[in-house]
Amino acid sequence: MEYKRSQYEQVTERLREPRLRLQVIVGPRQVGKSTLIRQVLDAINMPFDAYNADDVVNPGQTWLSMIWEKSRMKLKQGNEVERLLVIDEIHKVPNWSETVKAEWDRDTMNKTNLKVVLLGSSRMLLMQGLSESLMGRYELIRLPHWSFTEMRDAFGWTVEQYIYFGGYPGAAPYIHDLARWRQYVLDSLIEPSIAKDVIYSTRILKPQLLRQLFEIGSSYSGQLLALKKIAAQLQDAGNLTTLAGYLELLDQAGLLVGLQKYAQDKARKYNSIPKFQVHNSALRNVYDDYTLDIAMINPEIWGRFVESAVGAYLVSQASIYGYHVYYWREASDEVDFVLRRNTRTVAIEVKSGRRQRNQGLVFFDEQFKPWRSIVVGGDGFTVEEFLSMSLDELFR
Repeated sequence: MEYKRSQYEQVTERLREPRLRLQVIVGPRQVGKSTLIRQVLDAINMPFDAYNADDVVNPGQTWLSMIWEKSRMKLKQGNEVERLLVIDEIHKVPNWSETVKAEWDRDTMNKTNLKVVLLGSSRMLLMQGLSESLMGRYELIRLPHWSFTEMRDAFGWTVEQYIYFGGYPGAAPYIHDLARWRQYVLDSLIEPSIAKDVIYSTRILKPQLLRQLFEIGSSYSGQLLALKKIAAQLQDAGNLTTLAGYLELLDQAGLLVGLQKYAQDKARKYNSIPKFQVHNSALRNVYDDYTLDIAMINPEIWGRFVESAVGAYLVSQASIYGYHVYYWREASDEVDFVLRRNTRTVAIEVKSGRRQRNQGLVFFDEQFKPWRSIVVGGDGFTVEEFLSMSLDELFR
């Protein structure tokens, strides 16, 4: 039986409700958005039309209006009670939100029971279009990167395999051939994400600089590294403002984020040295020379793999549970991750074997009085227990 993510039930239930809002499914590339909607279409008893803007040469607003009208005509001519229109890769249509708003409002005014689902890979482009034209007309369904429990249940993975190979279901068949796995991740995941979801959607003056930033930043996932030091390693010159802007775009595409230092003073947060963190472990480990077997027998090396995997789980789930992720450091003492949701703060220390002594959690507790402090590894939660946990529980 084909694996169904938890959002399958959510999408199915919403489409069975009366027509109230557009349903927008958004997430990084290759997390199963198209598969999810196909599974839903196979299950619901509703006539539908499905289109992919990526299959059309230069899709425009005219094309979008045309397919919308075609669905309307089928609904009326067939005397159907309701019909569903699904448009994948909607962000490939220039100014798509203006047309969607006009067509949706027309159906609402005429009481045309045409339900609509939009899908897109570029969170940045989708959010821009949604915020500009469609406020109050849509509900957002977020698909994050696959968690450990999903990869375990779907493919039988161990926690060690998840830490090393990450959460891309499309790459799962290749993990026993490391060279093939790496080539797949580089060619079918990273390059399309950068070329189509970042460079395509934004005016990038120096695309090669962005690619270099991603590669270096991913290689340093789980570590603090000043943008000045990265700039010194880049072959293509770029100022710090440009690099910071590119890093924000990579984060919005679900690839790489620069975590800020936790502080009650906002200025101190924004001026801190970033801690680089990939959204999916595969994005870091594809650039690493160590195999899984060799990494696991070296505590310091494996510790970096583990810390990055924990961080990837935290940042990939942040939009689902509505929290922000930071780190904290004073002198030699640090807390690996700090989560903030509303008025509650959660401090997380990863005992990965990388550091022998660290009093950061003690000092952080004294200074900030967090809602909860937990340790992953050592005498705390095992890594498998933590990666299997619903992060919503941390704030309850």
